[in-house]
Amino acid sequence: MEVPYKVVAFDADDTLWVNEPLYHESQDTLEAILTDYLECRDLRRTLYKREIENLKIFGYGVKGFTLSMIETAIELTNGKVDGRDIQRIIDLGKGMLQSPVTLLEGVEEALRALRGNTRLIIITKGDLFDQESKVARSGLAEYFDECEIVSKKDSETYARLMRKHEVDPDDFLMIGNSPKSDILPVCELGGTAIWIPAQVTWAHETVDDAEMENSNCQRLSSMRQLITALSR
Repeated sequence: MEVPYKVVAFDADDTLWVNEPLYHESQDTLEAILTDYLECRDLRRTLYKREIENLKIFGYGVKGFTLSMIETAIELTNGKVDGRDIQRIIDLGKGMLQSPVTLLEGVEEALRALRGNTRLIIITKGDLFDQESKVARSGLAEYFDECEIVSKKDSETYARLMRKHEVDPDDFLMIGNSPKSDILPVCELGGTAIWIPAQVTWAHETVDDAEMENSNCQRLSSMRQLITALSR
């Protein structure tokens, strides 16, 4: 097939494979752990606040999330949470890091169709070791020419990556689930973006509907529609 872009880039978490549901499952378990100490009415709000505060220190990913869970547990229990439960929270994080990589529907079929017809790149943010491990365990590495793991995904980051890969915005397509990280920064630079919303999206990655309406991005319901969309 002919692909009208020199570079087609994919987000990884919740675009190629399942990710955010793991965080929600861990929050459910954290609530269960802390029920022995208190009613956790404010747990998710407190944890989210702690995560955002810690982004500038720990960055994105499971390790920072685990540390934020520990801090939240200490805060909400006024320091009464014991060492055994702290260890349970640490084990939650370890379990997330070692969980199987579950591909989303249509991903491998789309990559197989695109491979050899354009330059394919993963652009993902998060912990270097964790993201490299997921790419390797996913079995998708063979489809991609490059994997870029960055600390944040904004217009400055995308502009730098476009220069690195010697591609103009007109020839660049980004595919992802996050309006804030995958779609709007690319559209701001004059590139093209395809938005495939995930079943669950972290609140930090959402934007107002009006911003998306003005972005001129294309929205698909799943990766299975990608090849048909590009063929048009």
